[in-house]
Amino acid sequence: MAGSYTKKEFSVGPEEQTLLKDSNGTRIVPAKGYIKTSYNTFKIPTGTEPVRLSPGWEGTGRPDDELNFKGVTMDQAELELNPPKDRLNIIFCIMILHGIGILMPWNMFITAKNYFVNYKLSKEYTGIETNYATNFLSYLAFAAQIPNILFNWLNVFIQFGGNLTTRIVWGIFIQVLIFVCTVILAMTDSSDWPGAFFWITMISVIILNTANGIYQNSVFGMVAKLPTKYTGAVILGTNISGTFTAIINFLAQYMAPNARTAAIYYFITALFILLACFDTYFALPINRFYRYCELLHQKGINKRQLENSTRGKHDTLPYWKIFKQCFPQCFNTFFIFFVTLSLFPSVHSDIISSDPNFIVPPDYYSTVMCFLTFNITALIGSSIASLVQWPSKRYLIIPVALRILYIPLFLLCNYKPKGILRTLPVYINNDWIYFLIAITMGISSGYFSSLSMMYCPRMVDSQYMATAGMFGAASLITGIFTGILFSMVMPILVFHIHELIRSR
Repeated sequence: MAGSYTKKEFSVGPEEQTLLKDSNGTRIVPAKGYIKTSYNTFKIPTGTEPVRLSPGWEGTGRPDDELNFKGVTMDQAELELNPPKDRLNIIFCIMILHGIGILMPWNMFITAKNYFVNYKLSKEYTGIETNYATNFLSYLAFAAQIPNILFNWLNVFIQFGGNLTTRIVWGIFIQVLIFVCTVILAMTDSSDWPGAFFWITMISVIILNTANGIYQNSVFGMVAKLPTKYTGAVILGTNISGTFTAIINFLAQYMAPNARTAAIYYFITALFILLACFDTYFALPINRFYRYCELLHQKGINKRQLENSTRGKHDTLPYWKIFKQCFPQCFNTFFIFFVTLSLFPSVHSDIISSDPNFIVPPDYYSTVMCFLTFNITALIGSSIASLVQWPSKRYLIIPVALRILYIPLFLLCNYKPKGILRTLPVYINNDWIYFLIAITMGISSGYFSSLSMMYCPRMVDSQYMATAGMFGAASLITGIFTGILFSMVMPILVFHIHELIRSR
């Protein structure tokens, strides 16, 4: 080919593609409006415009490796060309299941209070009077939450056991082993060694919640790679967990002939749930929608790493920067669970009926008005959050802060803690008003906690979403732990606060 040519740099428009390049990599375009060959002379539309190929693959701005199909599998290319959907909401349901598994250990041991206090550690079973039954729930709370909160925070900065897959798998596996040991203990006659049984149970709870802390934190890191509503699915599962555990406990007690058999059925159910979580986690990579989300997340990470490498930045996680960006939502999560756990179940379950003719009988008052009401309304709140996200990230702090008003409202109800003489007058002595307060508390807890956990990973860049999700999970556990601690102050308040007010 003969003719006059000029060189044009690559800074031309994104769709401009040429057919020839010289040895230096610069584009060669005709200097005038003609191309002359030994056979003919061809006229092109404009004198200096390159030949255009539209749409141009190079015009997409992709890295050279992708332009040459290097490192891109046919499966990845097909996923990008035809983005899949979550058919039948399979991934959504799996995340709900993992949400149930996250709080399963805590709910199992708390709900099994009658098994431990009134059976295994009771005077009728052991034949001796001990303080193990009296202080069981206090010991259990500390044994469960201290390792949980410790390893949740450490897991943000130190990857125990490697990547997310390793941590989730080992976390579930250790929990399964502990529940197997718990079933064996339920089968064993421990009447001659109640002290040993008590401390074995406490050690089991410590190990169980250590593994659960790593598992829980890793699940939120995993789900942060998916669209926002899937984080809400995990929170929805945590709210379902309480209701599910209470129902299983009731059915086990109703169907079993004695407390020992009921406990065996009850703890075996936890094994099935954890094994289901184990199996479904390995089923995730088979799902095309999940692979597509992981592909998008990984591409975002690769793009940012490429930008950082060109700027000479080190590839280390800026933890402080991530924490500052997601701190508003971490605080929202913390404060929601702090208020909720300050009242539920300690204060909530000790509120008694003011009307002897109320529709709920006294024997079932706490079960219906506290446990059933809270778990169902929290479940409803989480479900709503999957459909509606309001208020926005910026203004969520307002309703979250206002939830502090639930603490004095519950104390003003007919709250009668055991062993404490209440001196504060009862100002809310209508059961229906108390029921309405309980409903709004449960719904707001489920709804706002789901929103804050959804928003948390979206406060940072895509490559930091998993870490932000872990910060959110650690804030959740911190809120639970501090709420449980603060709930111990409530009986003191209703005993002394009236005297303090009168003295002033």
